[in-house]
Amino acid sequence: MNIKSHLTPLVAALSMVAGLAAAPVAHADSIRIAIAGPFTGSLTQYGDMVKQGVDTAVEVINAGGGVLGKTLEVVTIDDGCEPKQGPVVANRVVNDKIGYVVGHVCSGATIAATDVYDNEGVLMITPSATAPAVTDGKNYEMILRTIGRDDQQGPAAAKFIIDKIKPQQVAVLHDKQSYGQGIAAAVKRDLEAAGIKVAIYEGINAGDSDYSAVITKLKSAGVDFVYFGGYHPEAGLLLRQGSEQGLKNVRFMGPEGVGNPDINAIAGEAVEGLLVTLPADFTKDPDNAAIVKAFADKKRDASGAFQMTAYAATQAIAEGIKGAGVNDPAKVAQYLHANSVKTPIGTISWNEQGDLKDFRFDVFNWHKDGSKSLYE
Repeated sequence: MNIKSHLTPLVAALSMVAGLAAAPVAHADSIRIAIAGPFTGSLTQYGDMVKQGVDTAVEVINAGGGVLGKTLEVVTIDDGCEPKQGPVVANRVVNDKIGYVVGHVCSGATIAATDVYDNEGVLMITPSATAPAVTDGKNYEMILRTIGRDDQQGPAAAKFIIDKIKPQQVAVLHDKQSYGQGIAAAVKRDLEAAGIKVAIYEGINAGDSDYSAVITKLKSAGVDFVYFGGYHPEAGLLLRQGSEQGLKNVRFMGPEGVGNPDINAIAGEAVEGLLVTLPADFTKDPDNAAIVKAFADKKRDASGAFQMTAYAATQAIAEGIKGAGVNDPAKVAQYLHANSVKTPIGTISWNEQGDLKDFRFDVFNWHKDGSKSLYE
């Protein structure tokens, strides 16, 4: 949707003239990067994680002289993690003549926005959208990630379940959305290929407040392990209501979407022992000490799921502009496709369709005090 279509012709014309007159003054010395993600709704903490990473990277880059003599400027745009808002936000970015986006955060909104960015020459790097459908079969030039895909994360989770947990009866649940269902399907496929029975494979409705029916099914089936593909609000309710309804000796596991400190307030003590696949804890790398300090100096936490991947996305944009020698998103994208970039998540490079050639997911224990520890 073109946002300007809601303006009267006169107002639109005046706005366009005013924009053309003001743009050189407001932005002549800056390069704008939009953050597209949830800043309202139940998933705002994921947007905050990404914003912390982008803001920290921009501050470090600007303190070092900026890019091609210009400073980086952050523009934050809310999509609520809603797929229908993806194209709306993307068109706003295009209309505002912003050439670079870190985001979108959630896979559904990302998938909905990518055609606009690729068609209009905006470079988008998502630090968090893991669904394969973001890039599969699209032949995009302008869409990249700084995180692995669900078909990397799902097999990593399944291998851990097979090798470490060795359950007898498994349930695989999902929230019926692009991200959750995609990763749940990958886990189910690999478990069944290894001969582990998936007794229940079922979708739940995101946003519901009562999951008693599915908990009853878990109890009746004698399930001893549950994998849930989705986000923390639903995972937290499943944990809490399962505990309240006598679902005993059952361990839960989920992807990075459940790895949010807000899950503790929902699940209470039932969250203890939840297993979560997350990007490796890049704060433990000694080479990142200065970056971790930069986060801490601003009272930000660098150890969340997406702070470092968002930092890496911002750094990749900056290095791409430097490498291309010009502030031209298409040329920056060409440079990044052809070159590697050193970032706090490692030296990264992309395949032809914009996915990272390599990415590491680890398994963590989640604790009732909100901390996490590497499963060893």
